[in-house]
Amino acid sequence: MSDPYSSRTPVHEQVVGGFGTVRVLPLDPGADAAVIHRWVGEERAVFWGMTELTEQQVAAVYAHMAALDTHHAYLVVRDGEPVALLQTYEPEADRVSECYDVRPGDIGVHLLLAPAGPGGGQPGWTARLVAVIAAYVLLGLDRRRVVVDPDVRNEKAVSRFLGLGFAPGPVVVLPEIDLPDVYLPEKKAQLAFLDRELMFPG
Repeated sequence: MSDPYSSRTPVHEQVVGGFGTVRVLPLDPGADAAVIHRWVGEERAVFWGMTELTEQQVAAVYAHMAALDTHHAYLVVRDGEPVALLQTYEPEADRVSECYDVRPGDIGVHLLLAPAGPGGGQPGWTARLVAVIAAYVLLGLDRRRVVVDPDVRNEKAVSRFLGLGFAPGPVVVLPEIDLPDVYLPEKKAQLAFLDRELMFPG
């Protein structure tokens, strides 16, 4: 099967034995909107806050993000199959900075995994994928620490991050954002952190 993403230049590419080739591609708001719309429209993605959006609205959200210097979106592809939506952001340019002391070298991450295939989830699958993403964010972008802020009600995401080695931080309330270009409701979040030295010792 041909890889429809092969012509796109990745910001990170890594071959993982027994898993495949993982490529992190800058999100194309137009070309990737259909895939992302399908993922965020599912009930399991309710905490992503985009279940009611049309495909055109999803494309507009990511076109707006593409114009920012502080927030970036990526499509993560494994052997030609889209497997995750990755967003990175500068914490000091985000509402999370009102809730914790941002350190130099911090980077924020949002991660939405694709739905499991017909065979269901595979043991170790998420851990291997996250290891590649961590390599890009911590080593490729030369950052010291990742911060994540899943909704406290999203117990699956919280337990997944903690199971992958993230250290739990405080439960905080992210303030509402109401601007002409973006609206985000108030969110009660569980902060968690992953230090580079823990993931990549030495």
